[in-house]
Amino acid sequence: MSNEQKERAENMSEDTREAKADPPEEMAEMPQDAEAEQNSEKTEHDAEASEDVKKEPEEDESSRYMRLMADFQNYKKRVEKEKSDIYSYANEKLATELLAVLDNFERALDHDGEDKSFQEGMEMIFKQLLDVLEKSGLKEILALGEEFDPNYHNAVMTEDTDKYESGKVSGVMQKGYTLNGKVIRPSMVRVAS
Repeated sequence: MSNEQKERAENMSEDTREAKADPPEEMAEMPQDAEAEQNSEKTEHDAEASEDVKKEPEEDESSRYMRLMADFQNYKKRVEKEKSDIYSYANEKLATELLAVLDNFERALDHDGEDKSFQEGMEMIFKQLLDVLEKSGLKEILALGEEFDPNYHNAVMTEDTDKYESGKVSGVMQKGYTLNGKVIRPSMVRVAS
């Protein structure tokens, strides 16, 4: 730094010291009551600002609490639904495998046997098995004569027939079943064209 710059810096620092020591004329002329009012207004303003700052976090905390409660309630509902679905469809695999047994039972009952008492016994066993499965939620999908519905029916072929209108199921090749409202096997059908 040059000497001139040092002198300027010293002069500036002296001016700032003097300014700090002597308050501006406007401030000196201001009565003490006005200063007190100004200070009290500042304190009130600061108090209001701090209350606003305090309210905002409280509101944030209460809204956060409400959001957490709602999330928890949704979680409980979702877990309860998943649990009920597990209970409802726990037997799905077993029921699906038993469908082949039901089909074979029906085929065996369609054959005319020589022994009527044996035929009656088989029908009773079949009915008992069907009742147990129905109690578990298994239901047969009604198809013959119904309107074709791709959600419940699997169209294998179409046929010309006068017996049924176009778009109606004219024949069932394999029965379909639902378990608690869910299709576990669609009906294999012929559709009238």
